[in-house]
Amino acid sequence: MDRVLFALMRTLLVAGILVVMGLTQQPAPPVQAPMPEILKNYSAVTEERLRTPADGDWLMIRRSYDGWGYSPLDQITPANISRLQPAWVFATGVSSGHEAAPVVNNGVMFVSTPSHRVVAIDARTGTILWRYIKEVDETVVAPHPTSRGVALYGDKVFFAANDAVLVALNARTGEQVWTAKVAENKNGYYMTLAPLVAGGKVMVGASGGELGVRGFVAAYDPDNGRELWRTYTVPAPGQPGSETWPKGDQWKNGGAPVWVTGNYDPQANIAYWGTGNGGPWMGDQRPGDNLYATSTVAIDVATGRIKGHHQYHPNDSWDWDEVSPPILVDYQRQGRTIKGLIDVARDGYLWFLERTDGPINFVEGKPYVKQNVFRSLDPKTGRPDVDPARKPGTGKSADFCPSHWGGKNWPPIAFSPKTRMIYIPANENLCGTLIGRPASYTPGSSYTGATSTLYLAEGADHIGEVQAWHVDTGQRVWTHTYGRSANWGPMLATGGGLVFSGGTNDRKFHAFDAATGKLVWEFPTNSGITGQPASFMIDGKQYIAVLSGWGVDARAMQARLNRLLPGNYPEVPEGGAVWVFAVK
Repeated sequence: MDRVLFALMRTLLVAGILVVMGLTQQPAPPVQAPMPEILKNYSAVTEERLRTPADGDWLMIRRSYDGWGYSPLDQITPANISRLQPAWVFATGVSSGHEAAPVVNNGVMFVSTPSHRVVAIDARTGTILWRYIKEVDETVVAPHPTSRGVALYGDKVFFAANDAVLVALNARTGEQVWTAKVAENKNGYYMTLAPLVAGGKVMVGASGGELGVRGFVAAYDPDNGRELWRTYTVPAPGQPGSETWPKGDQWKNGGAPVWVTGNYDPQANIAYWGTGNGGPWMGDQRPGDNLYATSTVAIDVATGRIKGHHQYHPNDSWDWDEVSPPILVDYQRQGRTIKGLIDVARDGYLWFLERTDGPINFVEGKPYVKQNVFRSLDPKTGRPDVDPARKPGTGKSADFCPSHWGGKNWPPIAFSPKTRMIYIPANENLCGTLIGRPASYTPGSSYTGATSTLYLAEGADHIGEVQAWHVDTGQRVWTHTYGRSANWGPMLATGGGLVFSGGTNDRKFHAFDAATGKLVWEFPTNSGITGQPASFMIDGKQYIAVLSGWGVDARAMQARLNRLLPGNYPEVPEGGAVWVFAVK
């Protein structure tokens, strides 16, 4: 044997023996940073805590199951709002649309951002605790690449990723616990909503109404990600509602997507979800009412069964997604208390409904912005009488108000039990046209079959508004107008008598006197705000939090409106950040 080879073999043999004996120096294992005390002391989120959250916590995107977007904290008031200043700012490192709500549990803040990320932050200081980044294929189909928040339950954080995968993370470490494939992304299904945890289940829906999906809500076991039930919002032949669709296979690509988180009635164990447009956009290509598109559906959380629904405009041809769920608030009408559902719809109508242990009853509907499509509503059912001249079709152009962007898009309203008012981020005077063309389905591709334009109503001097309506009288109380901007700002109401909102292209975060509508404070952030504000308390001090980050949808909106409103603001920078404010 060659001497050199023999020597090499002997050296390797000796080294192997020494390794076995533990006498050689091995690479040191990676040093694990000690877990911060705030994470060691993390409190599990129980079903009882979700039902009755502590005043200082913000455990879900709208804080409470009723969807009010209301914090009872009252330290910050119109009297001291002038001293509201940034306590800290956290740059997310991501651009595009930041639409999530900061969720806070015992001082730990969880934020989801575009680019498939979840971040845990010390809410006292703005110090990052951990960051999760989901590896996603570059070919992911996600025309609206955002995230509207996370959900908490037990010791987990639940995140709906754009590639239609539900992710469960360890709340203390950020480590992935399990994933569940919700739908096939290459076929146009993607997710942007925050999951809803209710009745011991994690529920999600999927975006993709412009891509020929078949909408659904699905529920999963929070312990292991096993699917428990799936309820489609477009019925198959033979299922209730299937008679409202044409015969054939159109139901397979009928739309009715679910891309905003539902609200929940714990007493009835019913979740209320909103659904989007039918597919394709032109109703004359899918004759019939097309249940359950453009509807609120009441789903039994235990079984997934649809127990009731209200369809706002049958055979939708205007792209008026009604994905925003109604808030649950009891209100007065004609001397009686109604167990209410209140929905500010994209179709330009404010809908007062009644919830039961199943069916949804119509009470009242009225326009809150210019609306020239509905000539009247049926007094018993609320079904609109549509002006046929205002309904577009295949090869038929029609103009209508509000535009296909709606009188209010997805950003949620807020309700204050102190003022008994709801607060609406509205867009007035914005009208549009649509004309349809034949559409054919290709998986993952556009399935709208329509071309749109926008225009301002005659004599319009503004677009964006914040409106306040009293729920017991059904009357508008005050309106604040934005002269040179639309409004895409989710609302927050507080026990201190304030209403907070962003949504304008001046990059400002605003506060209004909840009773009078007076603008009492504003602060310019680094970018436009389409995030959902929250309020929480740490060490006896109240904070207000919101995400900034102007994204693809807001950019497109602003570019089109700049052509309608001469002298508008310049393009808004996109950098994402978490802003936390406190009175100094």
